Amino acid sequence: MKTSIKIFAGMLMCILAFVARHPPFAPDDKEIAVIVQYKAQPSREHEAILALTDLIQEVRKEPYFVKIKLHVDPKDKTNIMLYEVWRDEAYYNTKHMNTAHLQRFIESSRAFLTGPPEITIWKVDKVF
Repeated sequence: MKTSIKIFAGMLMCILAFVARHPPFAPDDKEIAVIVQYKAQPSREHEAILALTDLIQEVRKEPYFVKIKLHVDPKDKTNIMLYEVWRDEAYYNTKHMNTAHLQRFIESSRAFLTGPPEITIWKVDKVF
């Protein structure tokens, strides 16, 4: 019985040491953040937000997707920003950009955006 308790205690200590070094919810340092800034045509911001919401519903199904937050500038509702997190930069830059749903959005967005968005990609430097 004492041997079983010692074995169990040893296993528990190993598990706790591993978890302490590898937090289960730590951000992946290979993730990228993508900032996408759109400019809606005057009085078309609601249409732009609806179209982006529909697009995001499809994007959420893609592999390597982590999350997207849609932001609207409270001082100028035509300024719309997406904060995206992805697990794979190569996927984002190739397969994601060529998905049918994104290509349809690009085509239809000419009706409510002033032009293509500004896209910047950010990499993790440090995790705290």
